Amino acid sequence: MAVKKETEIDGSEEAQAGSNTKIVIIALVALILLGGGGAAMMLIGGNDAALAQGKEGAEGALADAGAKAIYVPLNPAFVVNFQDQNSRTKFLKAELNVVTFDEDVEEAITKHMPVIRNNLILLFSRQLYEDLIPHEGKEVLRAEALAEVQTVIESRTGQSGIEDLFFTSFVMQ
Repeated sequence: MAVKKETEIDGSEEAQAGSNTKIVIIALVALILLGGGGAAMMLIGGNDAALAQGKEGAEGALADAGAKAIYVPLNPAFVVNFQDQNSRTKFLKAELNVVTFDEDVEEAITKHMPVIRNNLILLFSRQLYEDLIPHEGKEVLRAEALAEVQTVIESRTGQSGIEDLFFTSFVMQ
């Protein structure tokens, strides 16, 4: 029996050593996973913090300058007739807003509205129906309208200040 006890002791020591090895391996894997997850969180968190800081910095710069977007509607809506490729008459109704960050430019837009509206009506009436059907055609027209409004304001006031122009309604028939 003494021999059997030694075998039982040896067997339990081997089982215990095997179980210790499993625990060590599991602990190492867990540590690696936790370490990798922590590193990933730091990277992700660091990027979010940098983005947030950059956004706050940009907003802070605009706030320091007192710049808030001012949307100026060019009312009433533009209604013009224009033609298609077959010289058939079509109609365009468009509502527009321009964006500025300067109250003086807002006043200039109001003051020079007749010139702005005249130039935009002439621009819209020169268009071809087929050119305005795709999205790209509308974007080209928007860019041309923006340039037209910027030109009027710059020539009348000597300063720029029109940042963008948006169609708030665009209907062709």
